[in-house]
Amino acid sequence: MNLILRTTATLFIAAGFCAGVMAQSAAPLRVGSKIDTEGKLLGHMMVLALEASGIKTQSKVSLGNTQVMRGAITAGEIDIYPEYTGNGAFIFAEEKSPVWKNLQTGYERVKALDYAKNKIVWLQPAPANNTWTIALRKDVALANKLVTLGDLSAWLAGAGDKSGQFKLAASAEFVERSDALPAFQLAYQFKLKPYQLLTLAGGDTSVTVRAAYEKTSGVNAAMAYGTDGAVAALGLVILEDTQGVQPVYAPAPIVREDALQKNPKIAEVLAPVFKLLDRTTLQMLNAKIQLEGQDAKKVAGDFLKSKGLLK
Repeated sequence: MNLILRTTATLFIAAGFCAGVMAQSAAPLRVGSKIDTEGKLLGHMMVLALEASGIKTQSKVSLGNTQVMRGAITAGEIDIYPEYTGNGAFIFAEEKSPVWKNLQTGYERVKALDYAKNKIVWLQPAPANNTWTIALRKDVALANKLVTLGDLSAWLAGAGDKSGQFKLAASAEFVERSDALPAFQLAYQFKLKPYQLLTLAGGDTSVTVRAAYEKTSGVNAAMAYGTDGAVAALGLVILEDTQGVQPVYAPAPIVREDALQKNPKIAEVLAPVFKLLDRTTLQMLNAKIQLEGQDAKKVAGDFLKSKGLLK
């Protein structure tokens, strides 16, 4: 009788264990993204592609800025999200290393560092560079012959220093992060005064670019990204970074190792999606959202369908 009871108990325990494993493997993959336009676009692309391949997901698209996303994935609150290779310089305090100025070397470096420290796997990046830039209203640029950030620095040291001559709309992250505006200011030897800054909540460049276009609160310049679709269309020009201050920011899916082991198809599913995302393509897709007001999920779905990656 005792043998039968022990056998029965063992079966119950084994059944419970198997059920627990099945429940764990059946748990949805939590897909996050940043709050900016491109973050939403990439996040929805990932959700749609993964779902189409049979991987159940929980969408946490538009969750927060870089700091929020890093905290979420390292704490196990999300499993995967699109990040940028150049952010490795900031995340791992290697801002001065030249490795980040090249897409492939930057990718290999952040891939090794993030896996060693956090068991986070960087999948294949897109062939695009969504680097931070400063965009200026074209009328201001032409009137003052401003083409480069060096030109801007010289102008700010003279006439451009006057109140109302220059005002930049940017996110708090861009203003505060050592590898963003402070890096530009250090390299080109200028320092914006409080009245020359309009710091906006969030990190969406569609808001900063439109603020410059509409001259909101006297703004005539904007934090922008290299793949922003709205810059040229709204009459702004990107000031050339002749010193190569900014790292290469190639978007790539990053995933927790345990989540990848449970869903080994993730890399195979997302590789063809990100391979298509060069600078021109991302500018075009971002413009549909920023300028035409289309829903980011619809833009993502239409693009994947047009490439035969979604039915």
